[in-house]
Amino acid sequence: MIRTLTRRYTLRTSSSCNRTRMSSDNSGKYHQNLIPDANDDDDGMDIRNEEQSMVHQNVGAGTPHHDLQSDMEMMKERFAKLLLGEDMSGGGKGVYSALALSNAVTNLAASIFGEKGKLEPLAPERKARWRKEMDWLLSVTDHIVEFVPSQQISKDGTNMEVMVTRQRSDLLANIPGLLKLDAILIETLDNFGQEQEFWYVSKNENQDMDNSSQRDDKWWHPIVKVPENGLSETSRKRLQYQKESVNQVLKAAMNINAQVLSEIQIPESYIDSLPKNGRESLGDSIYKSITVDSFDPLQFLSAMDFSTEHKVLDFKNRIEASILIWKRKMNQKDGWNPWGSGISSGKRELFEVRAETILLLLKQQFPGVAQSSLDISKIQENRDVGLAIQESYSRVLESLAFSVMSRIEDVLHADSLTRTVRCSEIDCSGDTDTLGIK
Repeated sequence: MIRTLTRRYTLRTSSSCNRTRMSSDNSGKYHQNLIPDANDDDDGMDIRNEEQSMVHQNVGAGTPHHDLQSDMEMMKERFAKLLLGEDMSGGGKGVYSALALSNAVTNLAASIFGEKGKLEPLAPERKARWRKEMDWLLSVTDHIVEFVPSQQISKDGTNMEVMVTRQRSDLLANIPGLLKLDAILIETLDNFGQEQEFWYVSKNENQDMDNSSQRDDKWWHPIVKVPENGLSETSRKRLQYQKESVNQVLKAAMNINAQVLSEIQIPESYIDSLPKNGRESLGDSIYKSITVDSFDPLQFLSAMDFSTEHKVLDFKNRIEASILIWKRKMNQKDGWNPWGSGISSGKRELFEVRAETILLLLKQQFPGVAQSSLDISKIQENRDVGLAIQESYSRVLESLAFSVMSRIEDVLHADSLTRTVRCSEIDCSGDTDTLGIK
């Protein structure tokens, strides 16, 4: 394997730039000790579409030969740990390759982005490392292929149909889209490099600040400060535009993630842990609210207590479990099964549709909520490497997009409070357009 990786890396930096990739069958568990490389310098935005990207990454303070050797050794280390499957004894007790790669993407994103507390560009070395190591992990998908028919003309002019290999259709559709979303988020962060109209201070530096200017649910984040008169109209419009752009990225990443998760098989261990009916899963109160004759999902959600993330996650787990229970009852209506009940299949289907509507609205209302028990179970038991990479990549981009959008909302919130206070100090006389207050 090491010989193959070394040859692949060497070819990437040659004049021909012929790309060779590592087979997805040679994956293993990723160890969490990711070592930053401060000598990386990446000039390309999409390294998987530019053949010379690895050459650009190795232009740094050190000699090209030294940087190339360093990156080769790092690549060997990464894939060696993946192959071990987190079993450093080599005893073959490691996790599945799919979970290993999923953990690798998750750990890399956590080490690069962490929890974004400020709107600021990524450090150049972090940005270069993210692109380089994500390219290594995504290289596995180049060898996940399927057979497709193709027309071929033989030497005697005969037209024949032959089967050729092509990257699997779901990867061919989703990976380029995820790379584009990735580039948009990085570019959005880069746009805040020259921002002058807002800044951040710690609580210790601003103890006399009015507590109402900091959101209670974000007390650990740095405090946003804006000028006394608030942001300028140009800056406010630019922030609104960037917020909408990131929101579109968030929606796209959520859609891809939901699509991929729906394709992952539900583990039997999760099914065995479910209660036998929807009432037991939801509880009497929620069950009665969903099964009434006149049902309004928006009114139902407005009456629920979502004061903490734990309550949101618990409700999400209950809804997903009830949906699965009702689906299984409808699929197993022929013959005896332990999921049977006295409810007709028509009503059960109606309840399922209502629960799915509630779940969709819940995900839209709380996009940053943690993964449900069903999602975690699917990820841990999944053995499809292609689905694992798509799921983990879309998940980390979804998390980053939500974090960036929240930080933009923090700035707009601080601006709104500042303009409100400013308006109360002067006689606005009903004309709030001057301060831009709606």
